Amino acid sequence: MTSSAQLQQWVRDSGNIVFFGGAGVSTESGIPDFRSVDGLYHQNYDQMPETILSHTYFMRNTEGFYRFYREKMLPLEARPNAAHQKLAELERVGKMKAVITQNIDGLHQLAGSSVVYELHGSVHRNHCMKCRTFYDAGFVRESTGVPRCPVCGGIVKPDVVLYEESLDQATVEGAVAAIGRAEVLIVGGTSLVVYPAAGLINYYRGDKLVLINRDPTPYDSRADLVIHDSIGKVLGGLQ
Repeated sequence: MTSSAQLQQWVRDSGNIVFFGGAGVSTESGIPDFRSVDGLYHQNYDQMPETILSHTYFMRNTEGFYRFYREKMLPLEARPNAAHQKLAELERVGKMKAVITQNIDGLHQLAGSSVVYELHGSVHRNHCMKCRTFYDAGFVRESTGVPRCPVCGGIVKPDVVLYEESLDQATVEGAVAAIGRAEVLIVGGTSLVVYPAAGLINYYRGDKLVLINRDPTPYDSRADLVIHDSIGKVLGGLQ
């Protein structure tokens, strides 16, 4: 049986699937990742992206943070690809119980998935640091300099988890519970080198761990099925 046929059978036979995904899920929608050859880490900036996207840099050089953030982190024209759409379809028919994502682009929800644990937050949620008034991504992108709250004048900060910041505990707990209950865990589009997020798959207790990624990962040897291919092609090909 081919790898694709095995995955097809597991998906067909299961009513409790959980998906855990990373940047590779969104690259096929035109959103660059960080670590690939043409990713953000290999582009030229005065500081490394992980420095600019840190809590310290945000507090010390807020205007510099927003110059980078508006240019590279707000691809609001991006649309869901075949992977996002198939995951949403599997939820509609009762098979996909949760999507856990390291991405902050909101494409899973745009495709129709409703149970989504966003480990690193979302660009679509922004709040004033003083009065907590909510603002959407459009407000931040259309602002200039440091976005300020029209209500109180406070700085508007995106609800994304910056380097040096902790993951939201309720989100992590929800993701851990979903993974622990899953019959089939599909992990796709992630290098599995970013912790603590990558460590969440250790909570899986089943025997149908599927890894779909173009390149090998540190967890390949522990998986029950490994497919080195495009996540959109693999998931989009499911019947």
